[in-house]
Amino acid sequence: MGKALVVYASRTGQTKRIAELIAEGIRMAGQEAELVDASRIREPSQLEGFDAYVFGSATYHGEMLPSMKQLLFMAEKAGLKGKVGGSFGAFGWSGEAPERIYQTMKNVFGMEMVGDSLRLKSAALEGGVQMAQGYGRDVGAKLAS
Repeated sequence: MGKALVVYASRTGQTKRIAELIAEGIRMAGQEAELVDASRIREPSQLEGFDAYVFGSATYHGEMLPSMKQLLFMAEKAGLKGKVGGSFGAFGWSGEAPERIYQTMKNVFGMEMVGDSLRLKSAALEGGVQMAQGYGRDVGAKLAS
């Protein structure tokens, strides 16, 4: 059984809710998932011991939140090359953060990414729950392969 770390940076709680649903989807796929707020990760060693990493941030003024930026700088030193990865985030207007996280994970860290980044205005909007859980199931399926 694979183990995934789902890390989120949320302003209003929307990105946190999406993270919870992604973790549910990973578990539905028969894998383990741990959920952590990005501000709680202070050292690269806290990223050790996982087979997959799913990072998400809300987009605020066209940027990811500072706690996610700090996490990505730490993750660069964590040896994530070849690990399964995914990115997600909630947004109100523009939604750049999930794609920037995705590109960093793929091109800088050298991770094996799942599909595209998941961008949702809210998990509560039509289809949001299913999309987030489905993204988690995709991560779980990639872990199993």
